[in-house]
Amino acid sequence: MKELFPTSPAPIVHNQFNEVRELFSRYVVPSYGRFEIALSHGAGSYVWDVSGKRYLDLGGGIAVTSLGHANPEITEALIEQSRRLVHVSNLYFQGPQGRLAQQIVRHLAPGKVFFCNSGAEANEGLYKVARKFGHDEGRFEILTAINSFHGRTLGGIAATGQEKVKKGFEPIVPGFRHVPFNDLDAVKAAISPATVAVLIEGIQGEGGITPASVEYLLGLRKLCDEHRLLLLMDAVQCGHFRSGRFQSFQRILEGAPDASAFLPDGISMAKSLGGGFPIGAFWLREPFQDLLGPGSHGTTFGGTPLGCAVANKVFEVIERDGLAGHVRALGDWLKTELNRLGETYPGVVRGGRGLGFMLGLELQPKEAVKAFRDVDRPASMQLCDRLHDAGLLLIPSGTQIVRLLPAFNLSRAQAEEGVSILASVIRSLA
Repeated sequence: MKELFPTSPAPIVHNQFNEVRELFSRYVVPSYGRFEIALSHGAGSYVWDVSGKRYLDLGGGIAVTSLGHANPEITEALIEQSRRLVHVSNLYFQGPQGRLAQQIVRHLAPGKVFFCNSGAEANEGLYKVARKFGHDEGRFEILTAINSFHGRTLGGIAATGQEKVKKGFEPIVPGFRHVPFNDLDAVKAAISPATVAVLIEGIQGEGGITPASVEYLLGLRKLCDEHRLLLLMDAVQCGHFRSGRFQSFQRILEGAPDASAFLPDGISMAKSLGGGFPIGAFWLREPFQDLLGPGSHGTTFGGTPLGCAVANKVFEVIERDGLAGHVRALGDWLKTELNRLGETYPGVVRGGRGLGFMLGLELQPKEAVKAFRDVDRPASMQLCDRLHDAGLLLIPSGTQIVRLLPAFNLSRAQAEEGVSILASVIRSLA
């Protein structure tokens, strides 16, 4: 893998944090709880704040920056395409979108792709596909998993199996019910005459980095076939090579009997697909690929020449540099190190979980760790605060798990640096 950033950018000396925070306080809707960091620029797997402090970013913009920050090949793709066409609307054909759809189909199976702007929009498309599929029979209900996360739209929060995202937005959009994850019997018991689809994540992200089991995936496919239900997968966070395969179900089912027969009916994707450029998509397999005919679904900005050119470049670099295999190998090493932290500091850490570059470190409850003194702040947030002080960015997942979602071209030396920082902070907590 070639070194894309041989030198570090010059730090910004003047600390503008208070100025930036004041702008947010006055003009930005306060819908996020933000850490006390204002970032200025990045290069590869590093970012710098406005005071010039450098951080190793193992959060990847929450699984988005698949080729790192300020990647020169993405920049060049943006520049080159912007000189040709930025936007032409979906009333016309254009090459970059067609080629990107071809890439996605090539990595899955015969079918077709719809492009949008985000993972939430991609999931909304899947809800509409399911309703279209079951409309003539009066079927509309989608079963999803407890602790799932499917976006922040009204449909997305209705689909999400976490009550906290629904509060204050009642009445909730009807048509969704939640059952325990990795529990095939619970799905079977929940099927009603109105049920039309099952929607799951291959690896639950916001729900704590929990992969689906082999038996669960294969059982769901059989169950959906028996009841004429669509099997839909939300791969927004766990997809696009983050597990070490194009889709997480491909990694989970490796070597399993009958794995070759498994295929979802629809898959939503976003995040790593664009490497930082906002783009989403959903794929539908035959024979469901034409359910959404002309006039049944649309988007103004989805699948623009600019966005698709970037996503095509991301595909090209991942395949050229063998990054899927790199993610598998280095991800296995990282998970071993996370488990070692659990063995070494059991009073603070329980161990690692996940696959590839979608990993989680589970912490003991904050009540069990004396160093976590803030009673109002989850253990995951308090650990992230301390990691920031030490120069490392990770992402909270619930109250007791922090996520590692790094760029696919993270080097072994950078991974070792991250583990070293993480170990030193956990040691101080112990």
